[in-house]
Amino acid sequence: MNLEYFIAQRVQNSTAYKNSVSAPIIKIATAAIAIGMIVMIIAVATGVGLQKKIREKVSAFNGDVTISLFDRNNSITTVRPISKQQEFYPDFKSVPEVTHVQAVATKGAMIRTETDFEGVILKGVGTDYRWESFEDFLIDGKLPDVSQETTSKDILISDDISRRLGLKVGDKAPTYFMKENEEPLGRSFTVVGIYDSGLEEYDTKFILGDIRNIQKINKWEDDEVGKFEVFITDFNQIDEIGKDIFLNVPQTLDAQSIKDQYPTIFQWLALLDGNIYGIIGVILIVGIINMITALLVLILDRTNMIGVLKSLGATDWTVRKVFLYNAMSLILKGLIWGNLIGLGLVALQYFFAPLTLDPATYYVSMAPVYISWWHILALNLGTFTICLFVLIIPTYIVSRISPVKAMRFE
Repeated sequence: MNLEYFIAQRVQNSTAYKNSVSAPIIKIATAAIAIGMIVMIIAVATGVGLQKKIREKVSAFNGDVTISLFDRNNSITTVRPISKQQEFYPDFKSVPEVTHVQAVATKGAMIRTETDFEGVILKGVGTDYRWESFEDFLIDGKLPDVSQETTSKDILISDDISRRLGLKVGDKAPTYFMKENEEPLGRSFTVVGIYDSGLEEYDTKFILGDIRNIQKINKWEDDEVGKFEVFITDFNQIDEIGKDIFLNVPQTLDAQSIKDQYPTIFQWLALLDGNIYGIIGVILIVGIINMITALLVLILDRTNMIGVLKSLGATDWTVRKVFLYNAMSLILKGLIWGNLIGLGLVALQYFFAPLTLDPATYYVSMAPVYISWWHILALNLGTFTICLFVLIIPTYIVSRISPVKAMRFE
């Protein structure tokens, strides 16, 4: 332990220090660092958590990248089929970042009950469909079983459609499909499950069932589908991976990422990054101002001690380091308390979710939180380094203090 650090510790632990004029200022500065860290942790956890949750929901419905025909990019429902006999299906070996490819098809329909009717979009899926994402959305019943040899008549509907049509699990859903220049074609489906994703754009329209229903209605072959949904390893690299996918599909097909398909949602999510950086910037400025004020008060309160140290031969930099060590100790104390309380509040929201949101505005009913050890390390290291670096400047006042005048100072 060096001499400067030893002196700083003795000063901080002394009774005179604890009862000095600077003691309340020091406590306020420490509390400001702690509160600032709490706010930064919550801002990062909620901001990143909301982005991650909404991305997962949009991806669950569409995949990260969609491969479709060029001539129907603006159409939700499938018009022309694509053969499943593709080099990229079922394993996209030319792009190693692709984890899964699934074939789907969509078709507009109308569900009519005894009292009401509703326009919907049937999304047909096969045995390759990844249901894991929907397990979190399922609120009643079960997921459709499309693995049988015969075409399944089971469908999964949203809670929104269920309430509007009065349909429950086990009810029959008479569904009619419009065909050009032909009479509507009727099919009777059975509701086996109800989901609620919180995404109004999907919950008001989509039902899920066996893709073979659409193939038969459209008179397609068994190996013909509407489009392919592709999942990738790292969403943060979706632009680069999306380009690789586009370059590795036939020229008759297009590949679009969900960022391109739903720009409004992802532009809104990008604004959250600006909010997070803004909050962190404001908190750092407030914390720095508080620490500078506390350090200046401490220097003035310890002017006599500065004179004694200088008279004993201590250099200006040696004395400045005494106060820097003291400030470092205060910053660390504030960071420790801030981390304990901040992470505690994040854990409370993660396990018990007391904070709720309006799903019509935020696409989620509960405020999601997510924070990694990298976020914690960056916040703590950045706050500590910036505050300590800035505090070097106000300690320059030590070099302006004369030993003789300082020892007379009271």
